Amino acid sequence: MFVEIDTGSGFCFGVTRAIGKAEEELSRERKLYCLGDIVHNGREVERLRAMGLVTIDHEQFSRLHDASVLLRAHGEPPTTYLQAASNNINIIDATCPVVLHLQERIKREYDSDPEHSRQIVIYGKRGHAEVLGLVGQTEGTAIVIETPDEAAMLDFTRDIALYSQTTKSLDGFRQVVEYIREHIAPNATFTFYDTICRQVANRISHIREFASRHDIVLFVCGRKSSNGRALFEECRRANPHSFMIDSPDEIDSLQLDLSAAESIGICGATSTPKWLMEQCRDKF
Repeated sequence: MFVEIDTGSGFCFGVTRAIGKAEEELSRERKLYCLGDIVHNGREVERLRAMGLVTIDHEQFSRLHDASVLLRAHGEPPTTYLQAASNNINIIDATCPVVLHLQERIKREYDSDPEHSRQIVIYGKRGHAEVLGLVGQTEGTAIVIETPDEAAMLDFTRDIALYSQTTKSLDGFRQVVEYIREHIAPNATFTFYDTICRQVANRISHIREFASRHDIVLFVCGRKSSNGRALFEECRRANPHSFMIDSPDEIDSLQLDLSAAESIGICGATSTPKWLMEQCRDKF
């Protein structure tokens, strides 16, 4: 039976960079904290914890002094940097450059409108770390919409500037754009910026093709990964014999019927390490 690992799956550039920074700091035998899970994959978090990385939340961060803290690829709001300066915390900033650029654009948008008459809208997941960092650039005033349907909540008599979380669906973003275009008042302006990361967006078509040419597909992904859930749904649309697993230990519980299977595909999210997909392959 042929077992193939998808070469297009695995860490995106931003995650690879963040993990590289963590490993570099830990190699110097310095105690290193990380604000939130460095990646939404429990197995990779465990690997780095064994190397000495300590994951903390924002409450613990606020009580920390005279320490080094890594900021993960998702980015942080300005308040985090102010807290760090106040507590003499050394920041190792691993914010993804794509996210950092988006933060800067939203900050300029906000600052360019002193009266704040324009609605800054972010198409993204409420409470997601990246979205919290983006909203923070507007002192908490940006409006977050999770689905195209939620665009109906906007005030179409006021100007609107639309941005997107970098990992959201391109199709969904286009639907939001069309809805606003159809409803914006004649005397209001609507500007939109496609800020979706193409390294992530391009994986959708790739993973559909990969899933469609295998009899069974194992999608390896941490349960916390919103990117993983979205990609898995695309995988399952292309091949109903797709299964999401967190680790190779879960394969036996799937009770797969391999009698007629000639090929198995193993793929994953932007937060899935290659070594974990290789462990799944080795189960066969």
